[in-house]
Amino acid sequence: MMDHSGAETTKVFTFEENENTLSVSIPEVLDPQYGMYVWPCAVVLAQYLWSRREELRDKTVLELGAGVSLPGVVAASCSATVILSDDANRPPCLQNCRRSCEANGLSDVRVVGLTWGEVSPDLVLLPKVDIILGSDVFYEPDDFEDVLVTVAFLLRKNPTAQFWTTYQERSADWSIHSLLHRWKLNCVDVRLESFNADKPGLAGSTLPGRHSIQMMIITLKTDSA
Repeated sequence: MMDHSGAETTKVFTFEENENTLSVSIPEVLDPQYGMYVWPCAVVLAQYLWSRREELRDKTVLELGAGVSLPGVVAASCSATVILSDDANRPPCLQNCRRSCEANGLSDVRVVGLTWGEVSPDLVLLPKVDIILGSDVFYEPDDFEDVLVTVAFLLRKNPTAQFWTTYQERSADWSIHSLLHRWKLNCVDVRLESFNADKPGLAGSTLPGRHSIQMMIITLKTDSA
């Protein structure tokens, strides 16, 4: 299928460990809009999901700002129940999510419009989730707090859930730590070498390349934390 805004191509990502292999196909649209192709952070997060695939079985996973949805597609392919979400005000981004599901034969993945920072009916009515995913959602500093408002709402509704997120270091001046404190959230850094993601090419691709990618797990702060 051809998107009206540009030519479509498909990238195949193949995750391997010992004798286990998973290949997923991700349609991309050659268009300047952010969500139309796989970003370096997405491959790193997808690699983390692959490394934790046994834990994903029968879990409910929500991806925020999913775009072309590589992490969510990997989670669904590892037997998780997956909900993909992107900006409710950008229908082409939601269509990206659906296109990636269709390319991988995932007919039971739900796609919802969620706008960061807005407590919408669709957000309130989400089922219980175990894992929240976010790939490069900390891209625009103006969006940082809106992202964490949404994450904090979800974690308060699901106190045992975790937010798994990867981000690309773009400026030493950009930080979410004061916002984490404000919204009573904990953050633990995950070293890339701990899940074999400390290399320039993952899953048979050229990503993440030379980009500096970090991963962290964010949880609700408890009284004892």
